[in-house]
Amino acid sequence: MKKRWLTLAVIALGVAAMAAGCGGSKSSSSSGNTTTTGSSATSSGGSKFTACLVSDVAKFNDKGFNENQLNGAQKAAKDMGINVITAESNSAADYIPNLASCGRKGANIVLAAGFLLAKAENTVAKQYPKVDFTITDDSIHDPAFTASTNIAGLTYATQENSYLVGCLAGLMVKKQGGKQVIGVVGGIKIPPVDTFLAGYKAGAEKCDPGITVLIGYSQDFNDKAKCKTVAQNQIDQGSQVEFNVAGPCGIATLDAANQAGIWGVGVDVDQAYLYPKTVLTSAVKRVDVGVYDAIKAAKDGTFKGGQDLVFNLKNNGVALGKVNSKVPKEFLTKVNQLKQQIIAGKIVPPTALPKSG
Repeated sequence: MKKRWLTLAVIALGVAAMAAGCGGSKSSSSSGNTTTTGSSATSSGGSKFTACLVSDVAKFNDKGFNENQLNGAQKAAKDMGINVITAESNSAADYIPNLASCGRKGANIVLAAGFLLAKAENTVAKQYPKVDFTITDDSIHDPAFTASTNIAGLTYATQENSYLVGCLAGLMVKKQGGKQVIGVVGGIKIPPVDTFLAGYKAGAEKCDPGITVLIGYSQDFNDKAKCKTVAQNQIDQGSQVEFNVAGPCGIATLDAANQAGIWGVGVDVDQAYLYPKTVLTSAVKRVDVGVYDAIKAAKDGTFKGGQDLVFNLKNNGVALGKVNSKVPKEFLTKVNQLKQQIIAGKIVPPTALPKSG
């Protein structure tokens, strides 16, 4: 079954950029805002098939992680003729009410948009044992899950593409000369964030031995001022590349890099459009595909809880975004060679940072 799902992930990659123009009606709940999108199409059982997506606190206008999952759900509504309900979480206190509202509204599958919703989803999944649940960026092996029989994890090997980003950053810094320093600004220190950071650090050290990788956290995914402060501190220490791994907050990391005239690196989606001249590349995570595949499996009756779907370089579940035109071709060749070695299992990037940081 896992192989089937991974095959679906590859097939669905062609739909990564989604149109969001489906009609619908809006209503408000006691927690976040809810929206229904779709048509009157029915499932094989004769009733409307409904998918429900719940955001984390970064909400759906984050220009990345949540928004891209919404793209995947809206694409599913368009392609499959289903209803999609979305619920925005304004705070962590909204997670349980929003997830529970999905169950009350008859959702066939409930999709939690990130790691931070794990405990809440475990609680609600117990209340709706016949409903399929997924969580992006978390494994069903997380101790938070004690009701994993109807939950599937959508996991992303972002250590792999971040390793390539780190290598590229290291090569560019080596070429530019001066202090061999790069930085990364993470949001909250949680495993999905540290997976990016660990790959970035290892890749940089592979391609520029002796490079210093500055690691900082804003401890926030929304407050841009916090990310800008961390990024500016790293730039003051000589950082020549700043990697954003902090959602909407992290856009300020790219802003700080642009203002300083150094390279920035985007995250989750291709963020080159934000600063075309100074974004080196982006560590793309195709969460839209994960959401789309999960909805399709639930609608087709092939969904299976109690397992993880893994999206990686091999099945194009993670990738690099647009690479800046100033990057020498030989650097791209080097990065592609490392990519093939990762796919072949000859290089295994770390998923966690060294204990020393």
